[in-house]
Amino acid sequence: MASDIVPIQLSLTEGDLVTLWAPRWREDGEEWEAFLGDDDSLFAFPEVPQLAAFVRTATEHDLVDHPAWPLVPDLTVQELTPDDTQRYDIVGVPELVAEDPDTWTVGELAEITEMIRSIADVCELDAVTDVLGSAPAFGLLRQGTLPFAGREGQRLWTQMVETIAERWDEVIDALDDIVETPEVDPAALAAAEKEVLVVEDTDEPTVTEADEDGTAEEDDEEPGFWEEVGIDPIRITTREGDHYTLRCYLDDKAVFLGSDGRIDVFRSERALARWLGEDGAAGHDLAAASTWPEIVERAGVGELDVRVDDLNAYTLTGLADDLAEGPLGVDPSQLELATELMLDVGDWAGDDEARRGLAESQALGWLVNYITKPDPTRLAPSPPFDAESARFRELVEDVTNRFRTH
Repeated sequence: MASDIVPIQLSLTEGDLVTLWAPRWREDGEEWEAFLGDDDSLFAFPEVPQLAAFVRTATEHDLVDHPAWPLVPDLTVQELTPDDTQRYDIVGVPELVAEDPDTWTVGELAEITEMIRSIADVCELDAVTDVLGSAPAFGLLRQGTLPFAGREGQRLWTQMVETIAERWDEVIDALDDIVETPEVDPAALAAAEKEVLVVEDTDEPTVTEADEDGTAEEDDEEPGFWEEVGIDPIRITTREGDHYTLRCYLDDKAVFLGSDGRIDVFRSERALARWLGEDGAAGHDLAAASTWPEIVERAGVGELDVRVDDLNAYTLTGLADDLAEGPLGVDPSQLELATELMLDVGDWAGDDEARRGLAESQALGWLVNYITKPDPTRLAPSPPFDAESARFRELVEDVTNRFRTH
């Protein structure tokens, strides 16, 4: 599958530096991976406009032979700015592992480690490879928190933390040594910096006549009950039909109506409302929400109206078959909502399977990203998509297997 050229940010001794990464792609029967650089250096820049100026004028570097390179010089400064998911805080790793090995810590460390490993492989940094091979836990991070559970898991985590404390400077030094910031064409840099100013001016709010009078128009629509309590009814459609449940976000983390990784679901809104006023008043994770008593009170007197907003309706059926047909056969909005649900359920249940399967470094993750975040500069993924379809089907089953139907 042909891959994109991706802007990334590397946090090293000199600060946050931006460069380009070409994930593994296949060409003429061989597999390749590359970064913006040459035989001796990895080119990285303190500011995105410098990167833009370089790619628009430079003609000699390792990415010029990439099949997508002809599209890169036409990218805007904004398009060359790394997404939040492509920012790797390498110098911050010792501080990161000072935290307990929860889902977020292990996941972030896994992404950073994989990027470092890619750089080490491409740039032949034996010192970095040696450090990453000196503790088995580095190779287990992609499995999530499971390898670090129990006494043996704690031993593996502690060994890795000690290795980082003792040897992480070797990793940083090796990366610092290969990073170079080339000079860029002044005229191209000035043009790129001007783009930034234009975008900033465009983003500033405009002043309306009402604002000038100090009487800005207010939204007349009052929030409904569910908005006030901060808990959403949701509908999940599978091949068995519609299933209704509740979800909210506490500290930006999804929490579902359920417990022990099982979601309480109902075949109608009325059945859900009736259960909440009786057996469902307590004994599940949503009971921890501060507004939960308001829901129980309404449900108890038969006044709870459960209605699902379109943004909270998730259709899982048919998507795996659509993916097998390729990007043009998939509804991007439906796919984006489905993957959002998978990730939320997995994070809530402490299961990293969805987050691993949908990572951009995986075939399914690249295909989903291509469909849900369209970009005319991207090369279209190449069929067949049978493996991606099968993997998606597995992730759907992971969600439905958690249903506790009432």
